[in-house]
Amino acid sequence: MPVTTAAYATDTLPGGTVDTVVIGGGAAGLNGALMLARSRRSVVVIDSGTPRNAPAEGVHGLLGLDGTPPAELYERGREEVRRYGGVIVSGEVACAEPAAPSALPASSAEGDPSAGNAPSTEATPPAEGDPRFTVTLADGRTLTARRLLVATGLRDVLPDVPGLAEHWGHGVVHCPYCHGWEVRDEPIGVLAVGPASVHHALLFRQLTDDLVYFTRGTELDEDTRTRFAARDIRVVDTPVVEVVRADGGGIAGVRLADGQVVARSVLAVATLMRARTEGLEGLGLPIEDLPDGMGRRFAAGMAGATDVPGVWVAGNATDPTAQVGAAAAAGALAGAHINALLAIADTDAALAAAKSGATAV
Repeated sequence: MPVTTAAYATDTLPGGTVDTVVIGGGAAGLNGALMLARSRRSVVVIDSGTPRNAPAEGVHGLLGLDGTPPAELYERGREEVRRYGGVIVSGEVACAEPAAPSALPASSAEGDPSAGNAPSTEATPPAEGDPRFTVTLADGRTLTARRLLVATGLRDVLPDVPGLAEHWGHGVVHCPYCHGWEVRDEPIGVLAVGPASVHHALLFRQLTDDLVYFTRGTELDEDTRTRFAARDIRVVDTPVVEVVRADGGGIAGVRLADGQVVARSVLAVATLMRARTEGLEGLGLPIEDLPDGMGRRFAAGMAGATDVPGVWVAGNATDPTAQVGAAAAAGALAGAHINALLAIADTDAALAAAKSGATAV
């Protein structure tokens, strides 16, 4: 259910090879780019303009910026990246894949006892040169990068309930920390999708005394029912057939298979969270399933490093439950890590060039 933000001025795609291309212009991507740009790295952010939180009225839980509209936050972020020389390009990545590494001088690190000391998360061994990646946009433009930071985010997939999707981000919410205060004391219904919905209900019960749990065919054992009853959570086992729209445009309630309408103004649902992978297949990034079938993410290690040398991942693409602040922090950490390893690669190349009398590539 991607929502496109308002169009903004896009920069010119640079020629030549840049230090890093960041794929994704949300909190993680922009903060990673900010760290790189402030380290005087050439960095290009490719932004599709469809952030996960675009439908939300404000970003919450972000110290000093609580309640800031997502579009305003990202506009500020783009200007901050540009302030340090970063480039922001509006576009879709059609393909990102490894290219031939840069060549090192003939008398490079091969056979040198100091070779191979770079951290294991750096690209290829020094004797094989510095990694390169080709990024092709949907309009056919291309650019070459030494490193990639994937910050594509994820897509929330809602259960197939008629009338549900139109209220996403407003009357239909998923995160008690992102939206909970705003829906406090409202009559809330939890549309169960599986085991994760049980804990979801307990979190939303903290926010309202009027909570109904619609099982929707999922199992709910007697122990859980007893616990729900102790918290005055009403359980409805009758199947849900549709979300009923109110005259004012919001949610009036949930219609059941027996025709009854249970009045609710807010519905909470744990979405299926799927990392955005389109155009990245050529990188061969490892993907893993989330527990309880709740989606999939890019697998990543320390600072977002992946098993693919030269590629990092940050934000919701690898940490689906991260809020904006956590995603931004992950982007900053990945950006710092990329810069640190580029510094080692630059020094390795300079040393090899000095030994051969050539100029580092």
